[in-house]
Amino acid sequence: RGGITLPAAEVCAPGEESRLTRCTAGMGRKVTVATCSLNQWALDFEGNLARIVKSIEIAKSKGARYRLGPELEVCGYGCSDHFYETDTVLHCFQVLKELLLSPVTRDIICDVGMPVMHHSSRYNCRVIFLNKKVLLIRPKMQMANYGNYRELRWFSPWKTARHVEEYVLPRLIQEVTGQQTVPIGDGVLATRDTCLGSEICAELWNSRSPHIDMGLDGVEIFTNSSASHHELRKAHRRVALVKSATAKSGGVYLLANQKGCDGDRLYYDGCAMISINGSVVAQGPQFSLEDVDVLTATVDLDEVQSYRGECIMENSSELYYRVKVDFALCDSSDLYIPSIEPIEWKFHTPEEEISLGPACWLWDYLRRSGQAGFLLPLSGGIDSSATACIVHSLCRQVCLAVQNGNAQVLADVRRIVNDLSYSPRDPKELCGRIFTTCYMASENSSADTCGRAKELAAQIGSYHLNLNIDLAVKGMLGIFSLATGKLPRFRANGGSPRENLALQNVQARIRMVLAYLFAQLSLWSRGKPGGLLVLGSANVDECLTGYLTKYDCSSADINPIGGISKTDLRGFLQYCFDKFQLTALCRYGPGEQMCRCVWQ
Repeated sequence: RGGITLPAAEVCAPGEESRLTRCTAGMGRKVTVATCSLNQWALDFEGNLARIVKSIEIAKSKGARYRLGPELEVCGYGCSDHFYETDTVLHCFQVLKELLLSPVTRDIICDVGMPVMHHSSRYNCRVIFLNKKVLLIRPKMQMANYGNYRELRWFSPWKTARHVEEYVLPRLIQEVTGQQTVPIGDGVLATRDTCLGSEICAELWNSRSPHIDMGLDGVEIFTNSSASHHELRKAHRRVALVKSATAKSGGVYLLANQKGCDGDRLYYDGCAMISINGSVVAQGPQFSLEDVDVLTATVDLDEVQSYRGECIMENSSELYYRVKVDFALCDSSDLYIPSIEPIEWKFHTPEEEISLGPACWLWDYLRRSGQAGFLLPLSGGIDSSATACIVHSLCRQVCLAVQNGNAQVLADVRRIVNDLSYSPRDPKELCGRIFTTCYMASENSSADTCGRAKELAAQIGSYHLNLNIDLAVKGMLGIFSLATGKLPRFRANGGSPRENLALQNVQARIRMVLAYLFAQLSLWSRGKPGGLLVLGSANVDECLTGYLTKYDCSSADINPIGGISKTDLRGFLQYCFDKFQLTALCRYGPGEQMCRCVWQ
């Protein structure tokens, strides 16, 4: 098959029983492996390093001898055109040097993601190392270049399957490892007791996934490092793909994923998982305010061989280049640990996803922005009410995380509210500190929407403002009348359709200007420091059909419902009414005998 043998991770003394002998002498080849979800920030090399090290520490504390991390975890996935800068690659190798030197990485195979330049081409790579030795650099072969992804803008795909070349390591890595060159390409690792192969994100979703050929060539453990963003109901497809990867021909599959917003419009939703022979055995959280989530499982590789023995396996005509590693994943103590049993994946409902996903994204965005909270123009309608409920859900999650001892969330919330002694316990009280809502009435507004907005604000706890924009509208029209000698009228007053539309747009755009004015100065007017992020509330149906006014309240800093349909938002508000007891979402109007709900 070809390949190289790397120095042993441990050397047996004369007469001492080897680890491999101990493993194979027991009842099965049990190995403990770890995967993780990390909240990595684009270009935050020091912070990313700290989170990688913490994940390795947790993995080792749970007995794992292999640790998998998310795609491009060293620099962050969302670096965009910063990938063009040579400094980005340089800083990644500086982080790699620190990882190689760290005693935390000893006696555990570490699999990290970073960009690598080879023959003047930039590759999205996995760098796999053990005990100060780089074992293999595995470039991504099938790029994600659709929807939200533009990987071909920054990276070249590795085009030749099962082809491996020599990569000359940078001098700062050579000084640590003593290696001048290492293999780079589509290869696999052959340890003393098993064989591991890598996939990267989109390769799992491809019709010709590498795990198919790797499985036919005897690879038993497949790994996938991803930066897969959150979409409603996407978890069902992701889990189905992971299960199907080993359902036909057996194997162990590990998936790691980025989590958090990474400074971009996307939210990456974790969902790390481990499966064996088509069944999930370990499920990581999909929505979490933890920066580091590590998932481990002890699996019996003899179950893979037994499963494959019952399948009709076709021999691979082309063999993979094997990097032979004198290291065993099997540990003698693992022989007495029961193999983990399959579990039933617990999916969130779409309403729960809306409650949790956008809220986690808003929290990530807020704590990185340097601002002191949010401002929302609250009209009392479906869209703005749904956005307000998402912020309420955020406050509930923050309070829960603090109660569970999350020190990072506590430090972040204290910095945001500018109070180093503050500990949030009541979501409603926290909402009053970081969330301002504003009802901007005009002569055309109804008492029902005004009352609904005020009541909802009181129930979630936001600091609420009521103001009238008629004076500003009259001022704008006065300027137009002074310049042209004409005064436009609404259609109800005899105006033309053009006049009617222009007058509606003036009201909408004045609300946008006022929203940013109050976002910048409302805390100042209350004697508090900082500014607020303006939240938009335009759903995806309005965005796709163009059913909105340019530069009205849909023009905001961030729009947490911009990817959610009106139908799903209706279900979400019903969920909030039932789950959070927000009765303002369903109330009696003046003189009405029947309750009217905002989603109806």
